[in-house]
Amino acid sequence: MSELSELLTRHTGDLPGAVALVAHGDHVEAAAAGSADAPGTVPMARDSLFRIASLTKPITAAAVLLLVDDGDLALDDPIARWLPELASPVVVRTPGGPVDDVVPAVRPITVADLLTFRCGYGLAADLTLPAVDLLLQVLGHPAASPRALAPDAWLAALAQVPLLHQPGAAWLYDTASDIQGVLIARVAGRPLPEFLAERLFEPLGMADTGFTVPTAALGRFTSAYRRGEEGLRLIDSPEGRWSAPPPFPSGAGGLVSTADDLLAFARLLRDGGTADGHRLLARESVHRMTTDHLTPAQRQAARLFLHGQGWGFGGSVDVDPTEPWEVPGRYGWLGGAGTALHLVPSTGTITVLLTQVELTSPAPTPLMTEFWTHAAPSGS
Repeated sequence: MSELSELLTRHTGDLPGAVALVAHGDHVEAAAAGSADAPGTVPMARDSLFRIASLTKPITAAAVLLLVDDGDLALDDPIARWLPELASPVVVRTPGGPVDDVVPAVRPITVADLLTFRCGYGLAADLTLPAVDLLLQVLGHPAASPRALAPDAWLAALAQVPLLHQPGAAWLYDTASDIQGVLIARVAGRPLPEFLAERLFEPLGMADTGFTVPTAALGRFTSAYRRGEEGLRLIDSPEGRWSAPPPFPSGAGGLVSTADDLLAFARLLRDGGTADGHRLLARESVHRMTTDHLTPAQRQAARLFLHGQGWGFGGSVDVDPTEPWEVPGRYGWLGGAGTALHLVPSTGTITVLLTQVELTSPAPTPLMTEFWTHAAPSGS
């Protein structure tokens, strides 16, 4: 048994199973341990399918940049051209103030504001702030339930919520990626799942990535669990939420994928936007995506989510090496479903970790930190 297999196996008492992958250049170390379900009826495998949750975010950001590279968008474009519902946003006068005490936005929301999560919409460290509470009431909490509204209706509902901060002023979590998904569909003139499949998944060979799991693949699809006082509770079965197309394909957290599909996506970024000798993304777009865009004050205010690190487009960027696995420039993110994807551009090291038990906080799990430590000696 490999060291990576042993690492995963040590944690199968807390988790049904896991799949992990570490790539250094062309060398890939992969392991699967445990089961795809809590009863242990289906062995976990390298090609098991997982709900990747917020690992959807960097993929959605890359899709926005495809449209930038095409010339259909520019980073400083106001999004109102395609999303007129958000043409005249208002902002609460103070973050803790009532939602009816508002002022006009001082400038339009831009494409860059969406990509850097500084559009004014999103989750703050304090979810009880009136504007954040209203956002959750109108849209639902992203971790609690699927988006029930179709994209146009969802955007119309969002337009009734005031911004928590002026555009560009503060980093807020999650909502901007869902707005990006609607923007992509409007600009491209076709549904988000169709655009992602044609422009990213098919060229990269990501055959198992999408918003729906085909019937033929349900046998490889893991069950999803939430930890409670009495242990693990099933929250979605293979035949559940992902067995049919969703009314709202969430650019923030709606995708299902595998370890090798995520490796293919990370290699696209590692290789400066090329795959198999073909350019998909401009090198400058990849650089912007994997570069921190936040001020020190913005990083500090977002510490609950970012733990002091920065934010690129769709994922965090390590600024300070405060832990053994943190390398300045390391790009990636965690998914609330228990998933993680990271790339160290300076060394080309890629790490993928997939589990099917929801995180209980924005902090990484002991398995994640042990896995990253395992990968760090060759990648730091």
